[in-house]
Amino acid sequence: MRAELPGWVPGTAAALLEEAADLLVLHRDFAAALERCEAGCDSLGPGPEPGPEPGPESFAEVKCSLCVVGIQALAEMNKWREVLSWVLQYYHEPEHLPPKVLELCILLYSQVREPQVMLEVGSSWLRAQANQRLPEFGSLLELYLAQVLLPLGCFEGAEELVRGCAVFSSEQQLEFLSTILESRSRWAQREETCSAAEEQQGPATETVLGVLSQKLLTMLTLLRRALRSMSNHFCLLPYKKMLLATFLLYLVVVRLDPASPTALPFIYKLVQLFRQAWAAVLSPIHRPPVRD
Repeated sequence: MRAELPGWVPGTAAALLEEAADLLVLHRDFAAALERCEAGCDSLGPGPEPGPEPGPESFAEVKCSLCVVGIQALAEMNKWREVLSWVLQYYHEPEHLPPKVLELCILLYSQVREPQVMLEVGSSWLRAQANQRLPEFGSLLELYLAQVLLPLGCFEGAEELVRGCAVFSSEQQLEFLSTILESRSRWAQREETCSAAEEQQGPATETVLGVLSQKLLTMLTLLRRALRSMSNHFCLLPYKKMLLATFLLYLVVVRLDPASPTALPFIYKLVQLFRQAWAAVLSPIHRPPVRD
C-alpha cells in the first residue's frame, strides 16, 4: 500500500482516476479522492468529447469513472446533497449524463428518501431521443419509475412517459402500465386507511378535551372560592400571580405539547375557561362597597 502523495503528480486523467480509486478504497481518504476526481475532470476540459485518448479507455469512460468515484466520495463524507450539482458542473445538461452516473444518482437520492431531487433530471434524460437508443434505456426507465415517480405518486406522469416511449413494444408498455396501476391502487388504499384513522381520532380528541376542560373548571371554581375568602387579607396582584401559577401548573401536569396540532383546541379552550374564571374572581373585588 503506497503512501499518499503530497501534491499532484504528472499524468493523464486515467492516472488521476487510478489514484482516486486507491485513495477511496485503500486509504479511505475521501476528501483527497474527491480532489483527484475534480483534477481529472478539469484536465479533460468541458465541451464535446474529443474522442479516445491514448490508452485502453476512452475520454467518456474516464470522465464517467471519475464522476462515479467522486459521487462515492461525497456520499462517504455525508455530502450527498451536493452530488447532483457536482456532477452537472462537468456534464452541464441532465440529458448528457452517462447512464451509470444517472443510475447512481437515482439510487443515492432514493436511499436518502429524497427522490424528488431526481424528478426533473430523470425526466429530461429519458425524453432525450439520443438516450432512447442506448441499451441501458429500458433498465433506467424502470428504475426511474420504481424509485422516483411511483414513490412520489406521479402516476399520470409515469403513464405518459411509458406511452410516449417509442422503443418499447406493446407488450412492454402493458407490463409497465400494469405496474403503475398496481402502485396507484396501493397508494389509494394507504390514503383511505389514513383518512379512516383520522376520523376515528376526532371523537377521541373531543372526549379528552371535554374531560380536561371539566377538570380545569372544577379546579378554577375551587380556587375562586379560596380567593374570595382571602380577599380581605391580600391585594389584587397576588391573586393574579396565584391564579396564573395554578393555570401554568395545570398545563404542566396534563403535559400538553404546543407543537402538536391537537394541542391548539385544548389551549384555546383552557384560555377561555381561564378568562371566565378570572372574571368571576375579580367580580367581588371590584364591586363597590354598599353604604348604609
